[in-house]
Amino acid sequence: MTEIFAAPLAQEPADDFRPITGPDAVVLAVHDARKAAHYYSATLAMRCTAYSGPENGNPETRAYVFETGPARYVLTSVVQVLTGHGRLIADHLARHGEGIVDLSLRVPDAYAAFDYAVDRGATALTEPYELTDPNGTVVLAVIATAGAARHTLVDRTGYGGPYLPGFTRVPDRVRPPTTSLHP
Repeated sequence: MTEIFAAPLAQEPADDFRPITGPDAVVLAVHDARKAAHYYSATLAMRCTAYSGPENGNPETRAYVFETGPARYVLTSVVQVLTGHGRLIADHLARHGEGIVDLSLRVPDAYAAFDYAVDRGATALTEPYELTDPNGTVVLAVIATAGAARHTLVDRTGYGGPYLPGFTRVPDRVRPPTTSLHP
């Protein structure tokens, strides 16, 4: 019996590369982002910090970013399907209904983290690419998961904006538009 407790602890791998530094966001596909945003702010007392939609140049989706402590949630609905992101949200809603479409992970280097994951068997969905606006550049890459969701690797070391390029900061005193929670 003492042999069990005397066994040496497993050694850490020789390379100490840590490709993930923490969660970045939980992205949810919802049928109506405005209604969901109202619910999250009014009922759950979460703070809306950023927005993207037709009003600021995104014709495909409407997305509200909510933060509470270290957690970030992005509620996204389809305005019209034109290309990739609108199609991703529409397909998820058609196949699975409302729910998590992406578990984004914060990484210090999206290129290295993507290569690290793919070299160890992850399925590549989108190779690393950059999004830039006046707040800097974010590097993103996407890998598949076992379920309906995916993982976006997010390197925001060169970015100072509210969430991602294309999102505008929502002042603390402003809440999403008030709408009825019932149709």
